[in-house]
Amino acid sequence: MSNPVLPAVFAALAVAALLALACGGSDDGSSGSSDAGPGPTAEPNNELSPSILQLSSWDTDFDVHSVPLGVFAAGGPPKDGIASIDNPKFISGDEAAVELIDREPVIAVELNGDVRAYPLGIITRHEIVNDVIGGVPVTVTFCPLCNSAIVYERELDGVVYDFGVSGVLRNSDLVMYDRQTESWWQQFTGEAIVGELTGALLNVVPSSLVSWSDYIATYPDGLVLSRDTGFPFDYGFNPYVAYDSNESPFLFSGEPDDRLSPIERVVAVELNGDAIAYPFTLLEQKRAVHDTVGGESIVVFHQLGTASALDARDIAAARDVGASGVFLPEADGRPLTFRGEGTRILDNETGSTWNVLGFALEGPLAGSQLTPVVHGDHFWFAWAAFNPETRIYEG
Repeated sequence: MSNPVLPAVFAALAVAALLALACGGSDDGSSGSSDAGPGPTAEPNNELSPSILQLSSWDTDFDVHSVPLGVFAAGGPPKDGIASIDNPKFISGDEAAVELIDREPVIAVELNGDVRAYPLGIITRHEIVNDVIGGVPVTVTFCPLCNSAIVYERELDGVVYDFGVSGVLRNSDLVMYDRQTESWWQQFTGEAIVGELTGALLNVVPSSLVSWSDYIATYPDGLVLSRDTGFPFDYGFNPYVAYDSNESPFLFSGEPDDRLSPIERVVAVELNGDAIAYPFTLLEQKRAVHDTVGGESIVVFHQLGTASALDARDIAAARDVGASGVFLPEADGRPLTFRGEGTRILDNETGSTWNVLGFALEGPLAGSQLTPVVHGDHFWFAWAAFNPETRIYEG
């Protein structure tokens, strides 16, 4: 890659933080310290930070926007300074096993029988992969600053959009841009917030952030994103060392909702306008939690064995934070209830063993699959900033 800032992206981001503050850049994150939700915040101005315009040239229509322009901050690298992967190559599970360790985290996606894994050891360096899965154009995204791995369909009204990294942040979250209109899109919500397409919303594709071993055990014929990207990176290493131990999220100038630690990982679910967060610390104890969200019955799984992508330099050696899955609690038309027993997740009706991807591995229901519910494993501060009325599951 031609931009020399990338191998030291965190250092560049630190400089950008000072620059953004000096130029009056501000996020519009929610504030709040109680169950009542966020309190008042200063009204952001409606002028784009000069640092953003100095870093990059834009053909964006800045007269059209759904949020004040003053909420954006320069992240450090310019537009496309963090390069998306636009022509991804894939390898088999056998080939990937030479490169990946069991605990390494991957984004797992299945569409129309086409199953693919995107290792965070690769995508952390690029943040966006434009791909086609099962005939569906998608963009696979990961914002390291929010620990948000989200997959979207990238076709709207018959037009397929290609997404890149803008170099701009809002609420510490990646702001993407499409190369067709240069509209700006919020990675966390999939909504166009600046430019010609303001108000448009991308459809979410269900995905799971799980360990390589869980992925390949569940999908032995699944494909894996290749490290042959055309960029000279030493993949598998984390450029944000110890980021998920930092209590002050980077370039987040809002007042965090202090009901949880800002960098607490939560399983985030929104159904029918009802938003709820399940802290990993609670799920690690219970393994399986039944709940009702937006009138829908769901079950939330947690399983250890997945390394953090934002802890140690060597991702494979990072601490175990586990992974989650959210599902409708029924299989083959049969309602089920689940419990954690040691390291396993069992259903009470048949005693079958299930994994974090919702597959029955052993027992009478072996081979059955639960229907996934869209969810995310995010840092609490980011989920609360975009969903200030969210509830916290307390058991």
